[in-house]
Amino acid sequence: MTPTDFLAICLNTGLGLIALSIALGFVRLWRGPELADRVVALDMMTSAIIGFCGLFAVRAQVEGYLDIAVALALVSFVSVVALARYAGRLARRSDQND
Repeated sequence: MTPTDFLAICLNTGLGLIALSIALGFVRLWRGPELADRVVALDMMTSAIIGFCGLFAVRAQVEGYLDIAVALALVSFVSVVALARYAGRLARRSDQND
């Protein structure tokens, strides 16, 4: 087995496992039951997609996919912070109503 074959096997296995983690994250996003569960699932899925872009960039030997991964990481950070603030406001409102 040549190093190139080993790299191809590792990349394909990694891409498959990341695809599986994205599917499992989608199940958690769908089923919930709490908003916090959905936020964590969305963040995990985004991290997995970033990893997928990185592995695919190595496999396809195209550096442009790394730019997509960086942009997605920035958008993911902002969206998770916004959802966390929203969840915090909802928690404060429910505490005040009790």
